[in-house]
Amino acid sequence: MGQTYPSRPVRLIVGYAAGGPVDIIARLMGQWLSERLGQQFVVENRPGAGSNIATEAVVRAPADGYTLLHCSSSNAINATLYEKLNFDFMRDIVPVASINRTPGVMEVHPSVAAKTIPEFIAYAKANPGTINMASAGPGSAPHIWGELFKIMAGVDLVQVHYRGSGPALPDLIAGQVQVMFDPVPSSIAHIRAGKLRPLAVTTASRLEVLPDIPTIGEFVPGYEASGWTGIGAPKNTPPDIIETLNREINAALANPNFRARLVDLGAIALAGSSADFKKHIADETAKWAKVIKVAGIKPE
Repeated sequence: MGQTYPSRPVRLIVGYAAGGPVDIIARLMGQWLSERLGQQFVVENRPGAGSNIATEAVVRAPADGYTLLHCSSSNAINATLYEKLNFDFMRDIVPVASINRTPGVMEVHPSVAAKTIPEFIAYAKANPGTINMASAGPGSAPHIWGELFKIMAGVDLVQVHYRGSGPALPDLIAGQVQVMFDPVPSSIAHIRAGKLRPLAVTTASRLEVLPDIPTIGEFVPGYEASGWTGIGAPKNTPPDIIETLNREINAALANPNFRARLVDLGAIALAGSSADFKKHIADETAKWAKVIKVAGIKPE
């Protein structure tokens, strides 16, 4: 069967609207797989419920390699955020391959006096409960990255929820809110235009796209947060199909042009085996479960 896979078009289901960072990466990978494997990999957007609708559609699909899920860090967060799901992500989806990490940036409105993380922490401690922090909604990456910072830096910031980074950024640029932890792809243009001041990046190491900006971990030891995406399939999908897909996805991540496209988007290639991706998901699920419980985060 592995020799003839795929013999017809493959659906790649994305839990977010078209045009967002997760969707853009799914379309890049879909195009690569279509060219490499000689069948169309068709991206299908099924937004809603923090990507749970898309995940459930793939969980219920036949385990034949023709319905795949573009997984993201939301899947690891949702395992704890939602008390009742109709599936168990770790049990019902088999990890095929990771694709990328999406780094975040802690940024402030230029009117905020703090120019460094130590200055920001001192300012926040002197003014508890007065600094507004924008989020892309309860349980979103900007929300939990910010909550992790609050816990580790010991500061009191007020969460202001929006329905995504799109609506939050104009209020941050206008100074209605003072700080945000945002995925780099959606903020990089505003940073370059001088509308927002980056204080630090959320990843463990500095970024090619913001080379002069330190990491939060340089001042708050052990802080690390990033989004990620990858491909998953329904459990019991034949191992030879998973192997074929993993091989071709890793070929994309080794390709200089493909990697350059990811860097342009503010993303970092994350190559590895199916087992590596499985461990990554398990680690992320455990990490964010702690933050969600300590911060008492509930879905909308």
